[in-house]
Amino acid sequence: MHYHVLTLFPEMIEQGMGTSIMGRAMEQGLIRLTATNIRDFSTNKHMKVDDYPYGGGAGMVMQAEPVYGAWKQVTESIGYKPRVIYLTPQGKVFQQSMVEDFAREQDLVFLCGHYEGIDERVLEEVVTDYVSIGDYVLTGGELPAMVMIDAISRMVPGVLANGESGETESFEGDLLEYPQYSRPEEWHGKKVPEVLLSGNHKKINAWRLEQSERRTEERRPDLYAKYQEKQKVIKKLSAKKRIFIHMMETLSRGLGEVLYAEGKNVLIYLPEIGNAMLNAEDEEHLEKMLPLIPKAVSGHSIVTVTDRWNERVSEILGYHGSMLCSQACYTRGEPLPVRHKDIRQLTVEEVPYVAEHYHLGDEIYVRERITAGDVFGIYIEGKLCGFIGCHNDGSMGMLYVEDAYRRQGLAASLEGYLINKQREQGMIPYAHIVNGNEASIQLQERLGLNLSDPAIWWLYN
Repeated sequence: MHYHVLTLFPEMIEQGMGTSIMGRAMEQGLIRLTATNIRDFSTNKHMKVDDYPYGGGAGMVMQAEPVYGAWKQVTESIGYKPRVIYLTPQGKVFQQSMVEDFAREQDLVFLCGHYEGIDERVLEEVVTDYVSIGDYVLTGGELPAMVMIDAISRMVPGVLANGESGETESFEGDLLEYPQYSRPEEWHGKKVPEVLLSGNHKKINAWRLEQSERRTEERRPDLYAKYQEKQKVIKKLSAKKRIFIHMMETLSRGLGEVLYAEGKNVLIYLPEIGNAMLNAEDEEHLEKMLPLIPKAVSGHSIVTVTDRWNERVSEILGYHGSMLCSQACYTRGEPLPVRHKDIRQLTVEEVPYVAEHYHLGDEIYVRERITAGDVFGIYIEGKLCGFIGCHNDGSMGMLYVEDAYRRQGLAASLEGYLINKQREQGMIPYAHIVNGNEASIQLQERLGLNLSDPAIWWLYN
């Protein structure tokens, strides 16, 4: 990740981000930061970048040309036009879902305003995202930019000492984070809850969920109300878990929003990837859902539970392709044995290897998944010879083992490893198996996963 900050005070950015975790990440080359002084692009001999506003009014306005010049230098240096974030109280309020979205980018530009704002014409020209960190006014955009950079960097693999800590923070799954404890076991007469010392991951996850629910209800009733609505939908769908597991996990992991819910008639939208999931029990409910499907879905895909509505949905969204899949989910209480132990989280250095062998997504998608920390490789005598990943909708996939290493249980070890990892995080692991992939079906059955009946349909362009 390379951050480009357009500012009048580059030293403020450099000094503020050059210490602690962010400073260490930059030293290790995990993130890069370039602060560009907008004043360097002034056309005024006195290096002024502001002027009085047309129409009168208090204060000064930053001129368009210096901002444009700074932006143009960045785009020319990296060879394309990246997303440009303008920090303004008028923007969308910054939240964790946006963190995860921005973390998928290779470059991000932050435009920091000052005075009474920036000439609207250059904003229209270069800005892609208007973001606010809260309903209050600061003297400039530098502090909000640093807040966002800190939050986004936590999602970059390797930035945090614990690779999982960025994935399980507050606001994941619409709940605040549970209480945390460290050594000693007793301090000022207060003991660490016994359940955290038990080593029983199932009980620990249950305790953490209970604490997160309680804390969210007390401190953020707005979030808790949203969480409760999703739980109602999950409960209705749980009667047919094998069929609806994709919807249930999308909601429980905080990846999806409910657009329609009446009984098992459910429409879910995944805003960060533009996908949707739909189940309609009859035509009446289908016609109520169709107008609610966001336009963004037409450029991506939708998952339907039955094939009854494929033609109608494809007509509305302009789809031409379809794919029949079985859903496999692991609901057993015990972890799976993992025979091969050398399994590691992959880094961007392995993007070419994964992209070469994974043919259902391009290199951009592979990089995104690896950057998110969701792809794991298996090594034999230090050589990478296979991998597995978690898709952006939460499902397991991307499973591959080199020909020379097949029939040695590597695929079972990879999937077992990912299943155990997700279970420890309180998830129900699941996967979509394309119809006709008998080898994969047999692997799921050997590992003890349950297969859905009926299958589900992917519709896409």
